Amino acid sequence: MLPPITIGASTAVLDLPLPATETVNGAQPKPRVRRTRPTLAAPAINHHAAMPLDEHGSNRQAELFYLQKQIQLQTQMVFILEDKSRIQGVIEWYDRNSIKVRGKSRVLIYKSSIKYLYKAGEQGSHSD
Repeated sequence: MLPPITIGASTAVLDLPLPATETVNGAQPKPRVRRTRPTLAAPAINHHAAMPLDEHGSNRQAELFYLQKQIQLQTQMVFILEDKSRIQGVIEWYDRNSIKVRGKSRVLIYKSSIKYLYKAGEQGSHSD
């Protein structure tokens, strides 16, 4: 008897009925051997959202309101980035992942690279 073969996560064993000991043309038939047939596990189905869920979903609406207000008032803003660089200017537009700032030059800033921001007339509350 052959041992079952494992492929993937599961193995199927086929139990075939053994034939009766009849002779065919005067010769003894060969006994059937138990055979295994590997079964492949069903492929895993992964569902991914089109965009990653925002960790701070409750703050999303407040962020949108704040940015829209600063655009309408054309408020001078200061952006402190994760690499400690400083960008000053007026927000032209924003989307889910970035903010376009018009200052000495026009700059597109990824939101993920912003450590914090404040109005230019205010003193930065964080010290580095």
